[in-house]
Amino acid sequence: DQGSLIKNKVRVSHPRPHGKSFAHRSELKQAKRIVVKLGSAVVTRGDECGLALGRLASIVEQVAMLQNQGREMMIVTSGAVAFGRQRLRHEILLSQSVRQALHSGPNQLKDMSLPVLEARACAAAGQSGLMALYEAMFTQYSICTAQILVTNLDFHDEQKRRNLDSTLYELLRMNIVPIINTNDAVVPPPVPNSDLQGVNVISIKDNDSLAARLAVEMKADLLIALSDVEGLYDRPPGSDDAKLIDIFYPGDQQSITYGSKSRVGIGGMEAKVKSALWALQGGTSVVIANGTDPKVTGHVITDIVEGKKVGTFFSEVKPAGPTVEQQTEMARHAGRTLASLLPEQRGEIIYALAELLTEKKDEILSANRKDMELATASGTLSQAMIHRLSLSTAKLNSLAIGLRQLAVSSKDSVGRVLRRTRVANNLELEQITVPIGVLLVIFESRPDCLPQVSALAIASGNALLLKGGKEASHTNKILHQLTQEALSIHGVSDAIQLVSTREEVEDLCRLEKLIDLIIPRGSSQLVREIQRAAKGIPVLGHSEGVCHVYIDSEASIDKAVDVVRDSKCDYPAACNAMETLLIHRDLLRTAMFDQIIDMLRTEHVKIHAGPQFASYLTFSPSEVKSLRTEYGELECCIEVVDSIQDAVDHIHKYGSSHTDVIVTENEETAQQFLQQVDSACVFWNASSRFADGYRFGLGAEVGISTARIHARGPVGLEGLLTTKWILRGEGHTAADFSEGGSMKYLHENMPVHQGSFS
Repeated sequence: DQGSLIKNKVRVSHPRPHGKSFAHRSELKQAKRIVVKLGSAVVTRGDECGLALGRLASIVEQVAMLQNQGREMMIVTSGAVAFGRQRLRHEILLSQSVRQALHSGPNQLKDMSLPVLEARACAAAGQSGLMALYEAMFTQYSICTAQILVTNLDFHDEQKRRNLDSTLYELLRMNIVPIINTNDAVVPPPVPNSDLQGVNVISIKDNDSLAARLAVEMKADLLIALSDVEGLYDRPPGSDDAKLIDIFYPGDQQSITYGSKSRVGIGGMEAKVKSALWALQGGTSVVIANGTDPKVTGHVITDIVEGKKVGTFFSEVKPAGPTVEQQTEMARHAGRTLASLLPEQRGEIIYALAELLTEKKDEILSANRKDMELATASGTLSQAMIHRLSLSTAKLNSLAIGLRQLAVSSKDSVGRVLRRTRVANNLELEQITVPIGVLLVIFESRPDCLPQVSALAIASGNALLLKGGKEASHTNKILHQLTQEALSIHGVSDAIQLVSTREEVEDLCRLEKLIDLIIPRGSSQLVREIQRAAKGIPVLGHSEGVCHVYIDSEASIDKAVDVVRDSKCDYPAACNAMETLLIHRDLLRTAMFDQIIDMLRTEHVKIHAGPQFASYLTFSPSEVKSLRTEYGELECCIEVVDSIQDAVDHIHKYGSSHTDVIVTENEETAQQFLQQVDSACVFWNASSRFADGYRFGLGAEVGISTARIHARGPVGLEGLLTTKWILRGEGHTAADFSEGGSMKYLHENMPVHQGSFS
């Protein structure tokens, strides 16, 4: 809606002092003056004759959005030659068809051939049409455009350069988007030997150098160069092991092998890099990205301005530590060594970590106090999050006990033989457990998650990338140092990496070539965001913990009160805390019901009434807004059901398949509930708070999964292993077993002897 676009302008602050480019992607949000360079491959159709109208429309929409936020947008565009070629071909075909129709038979029309069209003539014929198209598209967003055609000489002539600057500044002042192009109809050859000799001299050879020169001349904050590749690769895209470079620094040119030029246009990646580095030297940040991919075209420009990890970002500030890609490669390499260690050696590492948690208790708690003080002072965290952030001596002791349990149980993990089969004579098959690969665990507030997850990764032989919330940065840092200290006893300290750079969670979720499984630990919002962002990587976890406790008509008063109290009040911020209490209708206005309500009031639990419960009351608590709410506080919903089947149906409709409980003395009723409720954890006469890896005897957990494939419920060591098949033969071929072949399948199960695989 054009009106709302203009009405809801988000004004950007005044331009920053020019002369220094942005050091980090996250700072690109501050860019006020932006040059968008559209390469020939972006605006031109695949047949190189005519414009890619859909791509151009989405680019115009993004530029208009940014312009209406109060930014100053300029476009350096190609496309005049392609547009002109389309027009001239059409005219020539029309002219030839008329002449041939007059002087020859219709059968000769198919033999018409088109002359080779000269680029300057095409540019002259196409420029007006290109500008008319831009003007029509921007008019949809109530934005005016202006055309500027330049040549190399316009920058070398001081008077012309001043005139150009004056014109552009005036257009920007009037909220007009300048559309700039080289005057290809009259463009002179580039000045020899003048390229890249200094900030004030760059020969305008193509639109890459034009965009760089213009960006520096106009003191632009950001130059976005869109082409037909994802960004800058360390070798030609498409070649084996070619890697996209996330951040490129001056001085890294020697590490690049350039390929051939684009299918259209006169530039190439080498020209783009030289122009980008020249602009960077002049104080303008640069991003080279793909403007042709239909999956990202509609938001590539806005994503870049929002600081997302798109394309190659040019920066003059090289970070002290490794990039997240390098960290992942280091973790994968060390993780393979970790997986090859003897089970006893992995157990020694975990046991050493447990000891360090006890020995370094004072340093850990000191770091945690810093985080707590900063979090409290900021006022941005809820009480539930503050509670999760807090560590204590008791928590550390409990962690150490769980890790020691895990150290013992880890001895039978990687390389365990699950089955052995004699496929045929002298042909044997084994299925063994192996690590998944590289895990990415993203967690909020809970620093105790770090040693838990690390220990599970060590036990299962997996490499691990950890991304903790900044609110726990001091605690996470020391816990990671202790983890690496424990890993170092067997030389695999790089197997577990803590991501402490400015990486956004969404960007980490795009590393599908490096990461094998993502495990989110945090709020339902965090988990949902990760599940949306992780397009190519499996996510193990649950988005919500809407847990129910159902009090049956045949429940024990004491058991009901104890189970409800513990489920709701022991740790209300936990994902396994009760959020909805279901009560059988026959219990209303009984001593049991009154006792449960009195207990909840004594514990200061705020009660919300479900629709059925509210209908029974004259004066009821506030009616619940949603029966799918995860409160995470001393709050819960109470709802009334008519039968156990109603309770099961309610749980299936409103629950999150996490943990659900029945309290009853009737074994038959209990068995029906346990069998029918389709949740990861289903309990009888026990608190929902038992849904935990440590309490299940797993030693630790990476989280609770509500998925229906792979691991489900509290995920411990077993959930971080996958399998592979080992076949041992003596030159067997599949043809031996075909019809008329010399061999037949036996498929005979063999006894499994652990330790047979090494």
